[in-house]
Amino acid sequence: MIALEGATKRYHSQTVLDDVTITLGDEGVTALIGPNGAGKSTMFGLIGRLIKPDAGTVSVDGMDVSVAPSHELAKILAVLRQDNHIAARLTVHDLVEFGRFPHSRGRLTVDDRTHIDRAIDYLALNDFRDRFVDELSGGQRQRAFIAMVLAQDTKYVLLDEPLNNLDLKHMTEIMKLVRRMADELGKRVIVVLHDINFAATYADRIVAMRDGRIVADAPADAIMRPEVLEEVYGTTVDVREIDGQRIALYYS
Repeated sequence: MIALEGATKRYHSQTVLDDVTITLGDEGVTALIGPNGAGKSTMFGLIGRLIKPDAGTVSVDGMDVSVAPSHELAKILAVLRQDNHIAARLTVHDLVEFGRFPHSRGRLTVDDRTHIDRAIDYLALNDFRDRFVDELSGGQRQRAFIAMVLAQDTKYVLLDEPLNNLDLKHMTEIMKLVRRMADELGKRVIVVLHDINFAATYADRIVAMRDGRIVADAPADAIMRPEVLEEVYGTTVDVREIDGQRIALYYS
């Protein structure tokens, strides 16, 4: 279980995460939603030890992330940031190999190579395994980074805005993949999303944030209500049901 207790983060006089207490990772896919500046990526950063809290604690399966050995934490928690650029020119296979570093420490075993091959196959990247990552399309590149995370073979997977800069087709492909990872592989996925309709379609649970606080935390159907979404986004939202799926419509 991922647990935040009174987690707070400030930048100078601005509080960007305000005394948040929550547990995550007890089910398949949890989506973090909210307007820009709501605190989604900050909470993500605290869990992944990308930033330090100014108050409170963050733990993963009982390990305090502030003091846990990095290689031990990386065996149960994989993090994919939204700015997942790489400086070196790597092939897809080279990139996916990085996912095994917490286990191999740079000396790949037969088991490590099996995980790498499985991840590449699962992401349908066999035809691209020897291609350089910077030669791939946006959707292919994102799949390569997710393959790296999958090869890490962790219980928890954190994806920070994985749909950024993708077209509708590739956004849908990535979210279907996220759903499969949870259903078929038993991963506990926490994903930061801007699109409420993708969250409602593919997530089991939605945590809605605004101004550094959690304003709603419930199954998707309970979040997809005009009064809830208007509180979250501060704008008029209509919710329609189409083929049994609730869809949010935004008005300026």
